Amino acid sequence: MTRHVEYRRIYAGADTDAEPGDSVRVLVDRVWPRGLRKDSGAFDVWLRDVAPSTELRRWYGHDPERYREFRRRYLAELRDADHQEALRNLADIADHGHLTLLTASRDVDHSQAAVLADRLSGDSRKHK
Repeated sequence: MTRHVEYRRIYAGADTDAEPGDSVRVLVDRVWPRGLRKDSGAFDVWLRDVAPSTELRRWYGHDPERYREFRRRYLAELRDADHQEALRNLADIADHGHLTLLTASRDVDHSQAAVLADRLSGDSRKHK
């Protein structure tokens, strides 16, 4: 079974509500996105436990030159018990329909959302 998982920046169309049958939108950031109102309707679920640890996030600093190592470390974190339940929740959502991972990161192609989308889609070969 092929999962349909995509990712994008939460601010892109954050003020629009989903239509019936649309993808389930999951925020995968550990911290609340700046400037986003709690009642914005920008996402359906916030799974902060699937996000990288605070230590890893601070080390990475969204530096594209560190992305390969960030990706490697983050995939290792996803195997630990602290992340497993949240990752299973995402996989379950993806197994039952279209899933959109949301992040506040400016460079979404070098974010945890991109790593998660690859992981959930089963494409572990991608190393952007």
